[in-house]
Amino acid sequence: MQRMPRLFDRYALALVATVLLAAILPCSGTVADVFDVVTPLAIALLFFLHGARLSRDAIIAGLIHWRLHLLVLACTYAMFPLLGLGIEALLPAGVLAPDLMIGVLFLCALPSTVQSSIAFTSIARGNVAAAVCSASLSNLLGVFIAPALVALLLHSGNSSGLALGSIGKIVMQLFLPFIAGHLARPLIGTFVDRSRRLLAYTDRGTVLLVVYVAFSASVVDGLWKQLPLSSLLLLLAVVTLLLVLALVLTTFLSRRLGFSREDEIAIVFCGSKKSLASGVPIANILFAGNPALGMIVVPVLLYHQIQLMACAVLAQRYARPADHATRAPTMPPS
Repeated sequence: MQRMPRLFDRYALALVATVLLAAILPCSGTVADVFDVVTPLAIALLFFLHGARLSRDAIIAGLIHWRLHLLVLACTYAMFPLLGLGIEALLPAGVLAPDLMIGVLFLCALPSTVQSSIAFTSIARGNVAAAVCSASLSNLLGVFIAPALVALLLHSGNSSGLALGSIGKIVMQLFLPFIAGHLARPLIGTFVDRSRRLLAYTDRGTVLLVVYVAFSASVVDGLWKQLPLSSLLLLLAVVTLLLVLALVLTTFLSRRLGFSREDEIAIVFCGSKKSLASGVPIANILFAGNPALGMIVVPVLLYHQIQLMACAVLAQRYARPADHATRAPTMPPS
């Protein structure tokens, strides 16, 4: 029997501790300059290992579910941006700090998670092969789609320049290492598969490093003076609403389009999640030099923890034996 993830795991606590460390002991001066060199290298290593983990067999096994992948991509890169714009339009002007609203829109442009989407799909007894392919495809396309979406969502006057410049940087720092890792899989695949726990620490360590550097820069520029408790609570309500809407809509669409229960599970977990592991490095590139970077990634951090808590409960509900026969597919799965 698979063990359910805890609502507040060590990684969540480590993220909180990292933010607190940046608040108390932010890096600056020479130390910050060193981190500016180390961070891109750590991010490149992170995506190299992501590429090395992606099995060709998983890709082939998942490709037959093209309808499922299209729906997940539509939820990730169309539904979420529309929800973000809707929330921005409904919120009274000035209620949420501009940098936090930018963070919410940035969150809506991010790709799906990989590891946790697959893990929750497996726990819920869903279509794991399709989840592997769909989540991985979302991350690959996110390298190109996320910068363009951010430019459009932020109503930037020079959106084409922002998108093209950001895509170039992201291709160099994220996409090329990912492809290099995947091409190296025949040589290092056995080691990668046997060292998943060790490599998980590499993943999380890289994210913690980027979060620390981002928050340090923001703290030096007066982050906490710009982020009162009332704004944080309002932001928590906004990202919670975003997750609830995403879960409801992915469930409704998967059933309305006649997917099987196993496919529905993969769609719900892949289509409603946003990647912290990809999001923080992408933000580091898109908003490089922006003193508000720490504020911008706050919505991503909050959404990450809330989605884990909600999906842990949802996966447990899906996994109940009584739920297996509750609904038959209304049409053959693709």
